[in-house]
Amino acid sequence: MDCHAVLHESGRMHITHLGHACVLIEIDGTGVLIDPGSLSAATQARGVDAMLFTHSHVDHLDTDAVAELLNSPTDIVADTASALILRDAGVEEVNTVDAHSTARLDVAGIGLSATTVQHATIHCDLPSPVNNAYLVADEVLHPGDAFWQPDRPVGVLMLPIGGPWMKLSESIDYLRTVSPKVAIPIHQGGLAPAHRALHCDLLTKLAPAGTRLLRLVDGERTDIAMS
Repeated sequence: MDCHAVLHESGRMHITHLGHACVLIEIDGTGVLIDPGSLSAATQARGVDAMLFTHSHVDHLDTDAVAELLNSPTDIVADTASALILRDAGVEEVNTVDAHSTARLDVAGIGLSATTVQHATIHCDLPSPVNNAYLVADEVLHPGDAFWQPDRPVGVLMLPIGGPWMKLSESIDYLRTVSPKVAIPIHQGGLAPAHRALHCDLLTKLAPAGTRLLRLVDGERTDIAMS
């Protein structure tokens, strides 16, 4: 596979999509892995210095993958429900964010903000867990399973495009509201390949002016020039 880079004003940033909602963000040699879940190839990640978990669903938190990745000291940030699962799995040090709040954190030397909201509703008869949305280095937004709207411009949006909690029209509206420079489709592990392609085609067609939709195959890294 081709190895690419994302330019960042403080150095170089690499983004790798490892399947479904899992992405690895590397800034100046520091790796931040988000949502190593059951539908991803998270264990292929190398150089992981920090792990972020948006919520406790298994497609975002696979304890077997976490155990395999914890080969060295790793900073971990999670919502409160994920923290309980991680601690039960033997992960002792987990940083959490209070419900319905935003925290500024330094994780392995990289600044980020974590905002805790509710997971989008799947059905009114099912409980909705808390969900952390992460803005990494004031540049890359991973919203988890929620359409959380940031209060500042976003360079790169990790854009959910499929799941039992959403419609494609909501993804389109979210893309238009956030209006990032680049949107990378995620959360498509449950979609058939033909449906993934259809969703991406529609998102490309209906994206706001100035936004580039960048589809990555699982395991691919990307090059983007950032302002």
